[in-house]
Amino acid sequence: MKIYAHRGCSGTHPENTLAAFSAAAELPVYGVELDVHLTKDERVVVIHDEKINRTTNGKGYVKDMTLEELQSFDAGSWFSEEWAGETIPTLGEVLDIFQETPHRLNIEIKSDVFPYDTLVDKVANSAAKRGMSDRILISSFNHEDVLKAVRETEIESAILTSQIYVDVYDYARVIGTNRIHVSLPAAFRRMTTDALRKGAIVYVYTVNNEEYAEQLQGIGVHGIFTDFPERMINKFQ
Repeated sequence: MKIYAHRGCSGTHPENTLAAFSAAAELPVYGVELDVHLTKDERVVVIHDEKINRTTNGKGYVKDMTLEELQSFDAGSWFSEEWAGETIPTLGEVLDIFQETPHRLNIEIKSDVFPYDTLVDKVANSAAKRGMSDRILISSFNHEDVLKAVRETEIESAILTSQIYVDVYDYARVIGTNRIHVSLPAAFRRMTTDALRKGAIVYVYTVNNEEYAEQLQGIGVHGIFTDFPERMINKFQ
């Protein structure tokens, strides 16, 4: 079962920061997951939420600020004073950390309320410029973005869902992928075992409990996203 470091080593470092990704780059995990939004001046930045309120000392929407404005805020102190001065990184800065490593990168296209029409293209272009297109996987809860990635790029794509579907595999195939990323509760429903039986590639988020991880391995799940990759490496990868 493959291990992805969720938002970097986010259990021990401030999530989606260069510190968290640098720590993950030192680990023999299969991959790393990160989230992207688009700034007012059309720069791709790595942060989970549409607003910066939770993970910085600022307030407001990512989409309403320029990169310069966003990077003036502290993105580390909320986690620990040890990480004071960490900033919201650009996608390019994160890709550069992994350019010479073997890790695969799962880039989640965020679109909680406000869509970003150009974000898939910008992610694909950033990866292509660094020769990393074959190491990137695009995922999203916005399945329109997954469809766009399937139709317009050569990058692997996955649907993200926290919902229970009657037949999630057939739904994913309509979009054009056989990769399905499901929440931990959904992983133990029949939809997931049915999808695995039909040939789906299934990853589960966010798995920080080793007992759950063992059970997921037992039903044939291909991989997990975890905030504590250090705990999972030796046992499951």
